[in-house]
Amino acid sequence: MGRVDGRTVIVTGGARGMGAAFARRLVAEGASVVLTDVLVDEGKAVAAELGSSAVFLPHDVTDEAAWIDVVAHAESVFGPVSGLVNNAGIVHVDPIETLSESDYRRVIDVNQLGVFLGMKSVVPSMRRAGGGSIVNISSIGGIISFTNILGYVASKWAVRGMTKAAAQEFGPLGIRVNSVHPGVVATEMTADSTRSNSMFHDQPLPRAGTPEELANLVLFLVSDESGYSTGSEFVADGGFTTH
Repeated sequence: MGRVDGRTVIVTGGARGMGAAFARRLVAEGASVVLTDVLVDEGKAVAAELGSSAVFLPHDVTDEAAWIDVVAHAESVFGPVSGLVNNAGIVHVDPIETLSESDYRRVIDVNQLGVFLGMKSVVPSMRRAGGGSIVNISSIGGIISFTNILGYVASKWAVRGMTKAAAQEFGPLGIRVNSVHPGVVATEMTADSTRSNSMFHDQPLPRAGTPEELANLVLFLVSDESGYSTGSEFVADGGFTTH
């Protein structure tokens, strides 16, 4: 028996990296997964690999109408949604002095507005499912700060606060909401960072994390094993934020 048997779970940013690892882990434990992304070919490939328990949908998380369509498709194929992993995210590197308004807004739209729209859109379906679990992927950049990525830091701090506000509202509906705060995880998005070991040398676990390690944490939060946890931050950073 799988740990999430019978669950219908939406995973955004599911075409590669952590999102693809989340989809694989959830399917392996019995869930049916709708994975979404703007990377169409890569998303289709992951869904094909996972077989009949997964479908891929092209999806811009900043578009509310697209969210409504994703939830409706998930229900029509697999049944009411009981899990959402808001994983889609981008980063833009620039000092504040030269950061353009359009680049700042784009990061906020994907990382923050996308999470809001996702949470809003799944609530009716989760009511029909009898409850559910929302996992918002933030970052250690939502707990501490880093230079030259103002939009990313702002959005990830916002996700942390939005998670707590949603947990308060959704708790009486049987819907839990938690945030996950990875450190550097070895994915395409962090390839430049993980090439150098210098950033890990003061970290208690002196290495990058793996997508599979984060997938185990997400699985725990989607499952009933975390049934008394809501509005909380779950940090997986090799101890980076202990300093």
